[in-house]
Amino acid sequence: MVDEDVLLDMRGITKVFPGVRALDGVSIRVRRGDIHAICGENGAGKSTLMKVLSGVYPHGTFDGTIVLDGEPVAFTGIKSSEARGIVIIHQELALIPELSVAENIFLGSEVTAGLLIDVKLARRRAAALLERVGLRVDPDVPVKQLGVGQQQLVEIAKALSKDVRLLILDEPTSALNETDSANLLGLLRGLKGHGVTSIMISHKLNEIAAIADAVTVIRDGRTVETYDVVAGQVDEDRIIRAMVGRSIENRYPTRTPHVAGPLLEVGDWTVEHPTIPGRLVVDHASFHINRGEVVGFAGLMGAGRTELARSIFGRSYGTYLGGEMRLEGEPIEAPTVACAIRHGLAYLTEDRKTLGLNLLDDIQTTIVSANLRDIVRGGLLDRRREAEVADGYRRDLRIKSASAKVGVSTLSGGNQQKAVLAKWMYPGPQVLILDEPTRGIDIGAKYEIYKLIHALADQGKGIVLISSELPELLGICDRLYTICEGRITGEVAAADADQESLMRLMTTTSTTRATQASA
Repeated sequence: MVDEDVLLDMRGITKVFPGVRALDGVSIRVRRGDIHAICGENGAGKSTLMKVLSGVYPHGTFDGTIVLDGEPVAFTGIKSSEARGIVIIHQELALIPELSVAENIFLGSEVTAGLLIDVKLARRRAAALLERVGLRVDPDVPVKQLGVGQQQLVEIAKALSKDVRLLILDEPTSALNETDSANLLGLLRGLKGHGVTSIMISHKLNEIAAIADAVTVIRDGRTVETYDVVAGQVDEDRIIRAMVGRSIENRYPTRTPHVAGPLLEVGDWTVEHPTIPGRLVVDHASFHINRGEVVGFAGLMGAGRTELARSIFGRSYGTYLGGEMRLEGEPIEAPTVACAIRHGLAYLTEDRKTLGLNLLDDIQTTIVSANLRDIVRGGLLDRRREAEVADGYRRDLRIKSASAKVGVSTLSGGNQQKAVLAKWMYPGPQVLILDEPTRGIDIGAKYEIYKLIHALADQGKGIVLISSELPELLGICDRLYTICEGRITGEVAAADADQESLMRLMTTTSTTRATQASA
């Protein structure tokens, strides 16, 4: 008997890649009009399951059954699933930056009049769709001029143009600030009111609590449990326990810091915007990092945190106007990335796929790429040594793959992040700058990275942590700087700070030294 309330029923889905069973008999039922959350650690199989559903992995490449509207379906590709109203928005947005908003919305489904594209009609339809998602931009504006949050709304407008009935969103808020995330969640509620069913993959339990009607947890390619949710009353401990197979008593590991003398000192650092003369993205910033210390940088999006980090790391952002750096009391010059690496600096970028990885490389090549000197013997690469190093980091950081020869493009987002982290650990830096190191990573993997950060600090290294999550900064840092409009506006010991006091400092351009925490 068909249950009219159930829109989707995936039964016993099994998907095998060479050496890896990504899905092992996963089952999930989604009710009509629900917002159904899927949780799980990185590599658990969440994205793979959604790619099976959306036809990215077509019928015949997996075992199991997909039932839609009470009928078994066999999708041969994305077009096949879209014809039935299923649209997926991947974590990495699939927009073409140089094309306009309207062109992106109707790409592959062009609005035509006879044999020609009807540009005026496409523009009008695009404007109507943009109004529906609450995005007030000109349909002729190139997508590259939009922020990430706006681009996410363009993707949803594109989905709505295809008469979407089931919208799949893979980590839709991972790159969004709090305002954009709230707007997106509000839009999903609005779509629900118009009969659109949504499946949302997310690691953010507060968002799941706010919006989900049901939650399915997947672990190691298997369904652990599915249960209904009362809005705002998600049992976070239950989800975490199901995701990682154990309880995590504290979200952040405890640590007793052993802070020594100053390691890196930056004074009066000033950087101009790369394309806007006269605009300072870093405005006479001064700070210091001690040995054995984890120092956080807090600021709203666009405050200048990443610009500061990149400019210090080989002046890889903007135009350097002045300032000095001292390492262990000695002045250093690092005008290039190669010089910065030689001086013992490392920078894990917030944008792993654009700046952190070459997606054509395998794990092994990625891990050794920042320290090739260490694996050269007689002018040639020592392939045995390369394999040993890469495999060691793969095991130590628990990168989920069959071997180190697997391409990084096949890894989940969290495992890609671990590969980038391994790349920068291998040169043995003295100062490690981590820019949003846990973005898009599940709770269990976050905890592992937190412990790794503390372990590196306990080795006497200086850690700089940039994060948009204030609880994360307060949970694992020893000392915090706040930044606003390129200026350092505050310095405070983490033990003396809270989210409210940090937000106050993050929204002022005057400088406050709340608590000096120097060595």
